[in-house]
Amino acid sequence: MLALLVVVAWWAQSASNLDVLQASFQQRWGAPAQPRFENWRKLVGSLTESSDQDRIKRVNTFFNQQVQFGDDPVIWGQADYWATPIETLGRGAGDCEDFSIAKYFTLLQVGVSPDKLRLIYVRAKTGTSEATQAHMVLAYYNTPDAEPLVMDNLIGDIRPASRRPDLVPVFSFNSSGVFAGVTGASAAAGGTGRLSRWEDLLRRAKVEGFE
Repeated sequence: MLALLVVVAWWAQSASNLDVLQASFQQRWGAPAQPRFENWRKLVGSLTESSDQDRIKRVNTFFNQQVQFGDDPVIWGQADYWATPIETLGRGAGDCEDFSIAKYFTLLQVGVSPDKLRLIYVRAKTGTSEATQAHMVLAYYNTPDAEPLVMDNLIGDIRPASRRPDLVPVFSFNSSGVFAGVTGASAAAGGTGRLSRWEDLLRRAKVEGFE
């Protein structure tokens, strides 16, 4: 009985949270963008009792299909802007950071433990040359020492890190802090204040209604 009450309380809190997010979305983006938010809300509602494997698969597919890739100067008129999930849904477009951030917040919303998720800044190899470009992906760790599963807007399927030799990790981070490495057991290198754009995004997302 106690477990049922806990689930009911969590569901009520989650629904209230979604109402706040929807109000924020409607105020800024209006009716034309509303279908994207409704599709996102349906996704969230359908995943609250799913396994983590189903959650990461469906969230990864949702954003890869619903959001168009674009560069920040075109989308936001800025050289480098990290959008909140609400902003990404509002625009319907984003770059690699925006895809990864939207997936991260959505997975938290549906109940994935924050300790299992990290955004990873990488150097991505392009073509057959040794040239690389800055890129960001989202990783899921089933256990702290597990090989991470990589969610990427460049590739549709989710692959273990060992099957992504095109990615050279630099550092990783989540809401808890910035990490020196990308393995689940690596020690935190410092608080989120070391990454000012991330710290700013967390503040803006909280204003929108993300908890």
